[in-house]
Amino acid sequence: MSRIHVETTINGEPAEFLCSGEDTLLTALRDTLSLTGTKEGCSTGDCGACSVLLDGRLVPGCLVLAAEVEGRTVTTVEGIADRDSLHPVQQAFLNQAALQCGICTPGFMVAAKALLDANPDPTEQEARYWLAGNLCRCTGYDKIIRAVLDAAADMRKATA
Repeated sequence: MSRIHVETTINGEPAEFLCSGEDTLLTALRDTLSLTGTKEGCSTGDCGACSVLLDGRLVPGCLVLAAEVEGRTVTTVEGIADRDSLHPVQQAFLNQAALQCGICTPGFMVAAKALLDANPDPTEQEARYWLAGNLCRCTGYDKIIRAVLDAAADMRKATA
C-alpha cells in the first residue's frame, strides 16, 4: 500500500505524517500524531465528537481524509488553549461542570470556539442552533449552553 506524505499545520505548529489514501483526519490525529483529545463517536459525521477546525471552519474529522489537510491548518481541542492558560470556553466548561464522560466534550469545545469566533455575542437560541450537530448523552445540554454563554461574556469583557 502506498503512503502519502502530508505537510500541514496542526495547532499552530508545522506537522508532517504519512497516511494511506483512505485514512481519515481523525485517524491521523489520534493514531499517527497521538493527539487523542479529538474523540471518535459515530464515524459518520453525525455526533460532533471529532469536530476540529480546518482553515478555521468547523468540520467532522471522521469525514475529512487525512491527505486533504496538505498545506492547510488544523486546530484541535489541544490547540485552542494558550500555552499558559485554558481557552475561555475550556475554563467555562470546567466552571459550569459541563462535562461528564468526556467523549463529546472536545467536539463541543471546538464547536463553541468556532461559534464565538463567528459571533462573540450569541443568544441562547443561536448557541443551541450552532451546537445542534454535537450530541451528548450525559449532561442534558443546559450546562454546556451556560458554559458557552459564560465564555462569550468573559471573552467580551477581556476585549473591552
